[in-house]
Amino acid sequence: MNTAVDLSNPQRSIDHPDKSMFASLKNGDYLYLWVGMLGSAFALNMQLVAQGWLVYEMTASAMNLTWVTLAFMVPQVVFSLMGGVLADRLPKKPLIMWAPAANALATLILAIIIITGHVTFWDFIWVSAFNGTIMALSIPARTAFIPEIVGERLMFNAMAYNTAAWNLSRILGPALAGFMIAIFADGDTTSTYAVGLVYFVLSALYLISCVTVVFIKHDGKPAPGQKKSPFHDIREGLVYVFNSPIVGGLILLSIIPFLFGLSINTLLPAFNTDVLAGGADDLGLLMTAMGVGAIAGSLSLANMGNLKHKGYWLLTTGALWGVGVALFSLCTTYFYALICMGLVGFISAINMAMNRGVVQLQVTQSMRGRIMSIDMMSHGLMPLGMLPIGWIAETVSIQAGLATSGMILVVVTILMGFCMPKVRAIDTGFQAAPNNREPVATSPGT
Repeated sequence: MNTAVDLSNPQRSIDHPDKSMFASLKNGDYLYLWVGMLGSAFALNMQLVAQGWLVYEMTASAMNLTWVTLAFMVPQVVFSLMGGVLADRLPKKPLIMWAPAANALATLILAIIIITGHVTFWDFIWVSAFNGTIMALSIPARTAFIPEIVGERLMFNAMAYNTAAWNLSRILGPALAGFMIAIFADGDTTSTYAVGLVYFVLSALYLISCVTVVFIKHDGKPAPGQKKSPFHDIREGLVYVFNSPIVGGLILLSIIPFLFGLSINTLLPAFNTDVLAGGADDLGLLMTAMGVGAIAGSLSLANMGNLKHKGYWLLTTGALWGVGVALFSLCTTYFYALICMGLVGFISAINMAMNRGVVQLQVTQSMRGRIMSIDMMSHGLMPLGMLPIGWIAETVSIQAGLATSGMILVVVTILMGFCMPKVRAIDTGFQAAPNNREPVATSPGT
């Protein structure tokens, strides 16, 4: 198995891999990749607030907000498989360098349109669709690039920092965008000038994400071998997942929490207003509590790379995620709601980052891009889980919707654990079959 290499003493790194909390960040290439990802993550989360604010001010339509969100999400489902093919066929470094550059250009164009006062609703549609397409085509390559840079022994450490970066941007990004709009709009709710300035910042952040990749020395060349058609590659990836009890099982275990564990994010505004009688500041604190818990969970996982029995940990954290959602539904005081939100954030971050790390270790390098794209595409199914939960919340109560969602997650995770003995048997997650075509679980003592 690979390890991160200390260029000053390669043999020492191989014989004694770094096990410290900041091990992956000591790798220069990964540090550049991480900083670039942080820039893109901040840009994305700031953009969600800025575009949502201006679209609603322009149209006063909640449905238009939905259309803008769909314009961003649908391309991720449609084009993610092609992104996986590109990741496995092309050098990854140029792909993840030009992707944020394209987003920077599109965002700059929209910034100019906004600040000159010529923006229309359809401008947000085409930019959202463009951003979503670029993400679908590049994220699989960025994710599959990580084990090539840090080595497999630091996968969990690196994935923990990836999750921490996204959660940090989720906490601070919206706050920064809201602060800029409040300052520069100076009370004028129809001001396009303030939002235009935010979009200039977004363009700069995407550009930073591009520039940092330039300094990465690893080029991420694809595995050698004759390539067939792109559609054959997509089919090969899908067949691989369906025929692999471990990889397919892990992807299923990542889909279920997206269907029923993230209901807490969707229904939180309604719960805050109807149950806790909270205001906008209370909602912000609840979201912050979840983000802080998620960062704490990510940093905890950074020291858990050699944790044994990861299969049981994945199942346990998945079930506890559901328990946390159900417990939150019972909260009637703000204090306990904050605690439950922090708990859900903590557990969910460990579960998602550990799952992604184990999946990466179970597949060969030539397949990683396609497997990550299938994982990314499957998460687009989240709205399907919210349909029945939203109906229960609407017809019965918000508490009933959340409680049902949490208990479904608990029950389904437990049932899947019983039906997936090979997933249960995953130990450290580092060992796979010699040909790396069909991954096998590692059990204690192997």
